[in-house]
Amino acid sequence: MKPLDIKEWGTIENQKVYRYTLTNKNGMRVCLSNIGAAIQSVFVKDKNGVFEDVVLGYDTVEGYWHDPFYIGTVVGRYANRIAGAKVNIDGTTWQLTAKEGGFHHHGGKEGFNKKIWTPVLFDKSKGLGLVFSLLSPDGDEGFPGNLLVQVKYTLTDYDQLIVEYKCQTDKSTVINLTQHSYFNLGGHNKGSVTDHQLEVNATHYLPVNNMIVPNGNIADVSGSPFDFRFFKQLGRDIDLDHEQINLGSGYDHSWVLKKERSPELVLAAQATEDKSGRKLTVYTTEPAVHIYTGNFLDGSVKGKDGYAYQRRDGFCIETQNYPDSPNKLHFPSAILKAGEVFSSKTVFEFGLK
Repeated sequence: MKPLDIKEWGTIENQKVYRYTLTNKNGMRVCLSNIGAAIQSVFVKDKNGVFEDVVLGYDTVEGYWHDPFYIGTVVGRYANRIAGAKVNIDGTTWQLTAKEGGFHHHGGKEGFNKKIWTPVLFDKSKGLGLVFSLLSPDGDEGFPGNLLVQVKYTLTDYDQLIVEYKCQTDKSTVINLTQHSYFNLGGHNKGSVTDHQLEVNATHYLPVNNMIVPNGNIADVSGSPFDFRFFKQLGRDIDLDHEQINLGSGYDHSWVLKKERSPELVLAAQATEDKSGRKLTVYTTEPAVHIYTGNFLDGSVKGKDGYAYQRRDGFCIETQNYPDSPNKLHFPSAILKAGEVFSSKTVFEFGLK
């Protein structure tokens, strides 16, 4: 199998969309696309050496274009939620695109997940991959500044998919990017992930209000359904009658990895699935990890192989800044100033438990 395969996949608004398949020496395959800078498929071995696709996705370009769940795509300019859909930067208030309920969500009506990115391929000694680039213009979804964004995907021979972000702006703005893949380590079409085991490397999490926006508190996980300091079945506490679980309809919360932004790569989370024996370990430079258990998947869209993804058929490990950081001064700053460079790195490492 060739290390790199390129396929013209379709056209959206007169722009060509491609699918790129990367293969490492172990046979691990990653399919990427320039629509939404998406991870379309990740094929990894189980304990018997059988390869299966462990991320949710679509077989067609149209699937991603009409997708309401951000499946597999890069989310920005600001992933997650901003209360009031407003940000104040250097004394100026900027009105962002708002959802019903009065908050900004995942970059707006046409966030980065709906953009056609410009790809550049590379093949280096430490891996092969792509760099996707995008220019988000001043005023895009209400955000100030012309923002140049790069997302670099590298597949290594250590079965790691490395995601690196770089951004520059000509006017102070806010930035929070994440990769929104839904994982199912049993296989993308194997149903509920509630039997997966999850460990999150955090002692505190961010409780939310009825908009699923952090309320500003930083809460200890001890004695709560949010205690994943040791491996625990994802579904064990997911339906408890607990205020925070009820607000999120399950897990839709951020855990605190760091109190400030830093370039240090830290362990964020690990997940395993018993039947396949697969394991996913996630490292990041980001200060938080958001765990989302596919609570709003509802069977309304058909994914790969015609499979209709139902509630909790996948879970997300979204490395990012704290949600609503622009409105909470005690959270790590999300401001990127002109002349500065935003950089971030996340490693998705696949293996066996």
